[in-house]
Amino acid sequence: MEKGYEVHGIIRRSSVDFRERIAHLEGRPGFHLHYADLGDSMSIVKVVGSVRPDEIYNLAAQSHVQVSFDAPEFTADVDAVGVIRVLEAVRACHLEQHCRIYQASTSELYGKVEAVPQNEETPFHPYSPYAVAKLYGYWIVKEYREAYGMYCCSGILFNHESERRGETFVTRKITLAAARIAQGHQEKLFLGNLSSRRDWGYARDYVECMWLMLQQEQPDDYVIATGVQHTVREFATLAFRYAGIELRWEGEGADEKGVCAAGPARLVGKVLVAVSPDFYRPTDVVNLLGDPSKARRCLGWNPSKTRFEELVRLMVESDMAKVAGEGAAAKIRTNLAEYLEKGIVK
Repeated sequence: MEKGYEVHGIIRRSSVDFRERIAHLEGRPGFHLHYADLGDSMSIVKVVGSVRPDEIYNLAAQSHVQVSFDAPEFTADVDAVGVIRVLEAVRACHLEQHCRIYQASTSELYGKVEAVPQNEETPFHPYSPYAVAKLYGYWIVKEYREAYGMYCCSGILFNHESERRGETFVTRKITLAAARIAQGHQEKLFLGNLSSRRDWGYARDYVECMWLMLQQEQPDDYVIATGVQHTVREFATLAFRYAGIELRWEGEGADEKGVCAAGPARLVGKVLVAVSPDFYRPTDVVNLLGDPSKARRCLGWNPSKTRFEELVRLMVESDMAKVAGEGAAAKIRTNLAEYLEKGIVK
């Protein structure tokens, strides 16, 4: 919207109308929402035919790796077949020579990595139902580009995080827990493999790169990453530090613990982070590191615009404010309940 676009988005129908991430945009000129679903081809055709977009960014997916083991069929339908529904909708509306399409691919394609770092030439080895479904999306985009001359491309994005990340994803789970523990609303955080290594970047920077991909003369696929790697342990250490807590790590493997070495007196010496086998995946990807050289060279994109430390700080500051607000609201509810009980208000 900052670039002057008229933006149309699709949302799934739900009896619970909760869209906090875009609530600040609703009602603004140039921002429109339509009911549709990647599992329903007719709904996609109707929206594409009505809007006749210049650009499509397919960011929709069942995007949680662990959930893909629990719901593999749903993941395949949305993440794999859903892509072809978008491509076919564009063709059905005779927009294949007009509409440019961005497909959100993923670093999980590399899975059980065969080379470090990973670039556009690295062999894929998907290691989860999510990654396998996304690999179909990647190849079908390539096929439609070559078979029909469509301007469609895939961005192989490594982990992109922000203040808006879902609360079940490990980075947001960590920053939210750090804020809640610091403010006395949570006692402990449970995580899976602390030694898993990821290439974490800032979502805002990555979305800018998505846009750049659709502004080129010729469509192509790009690895979007920072080229810098960190462990889950490092992310947790830094997140707690920004929340005013210094962690000391003790033990190894499933017995490893994060103990409060410095911070609020009530927390010093307590175990604040522990490992739970419930969060280990049947097959775990442990060493993802992207090489963004092509994007830097061809798109002029800066992978170091927002550094890792700044990303973690932004997320923690946002969650510290969120938790403080939740605490204030909870206090108001408690006081109101007491007043009602005592008959002070009706």
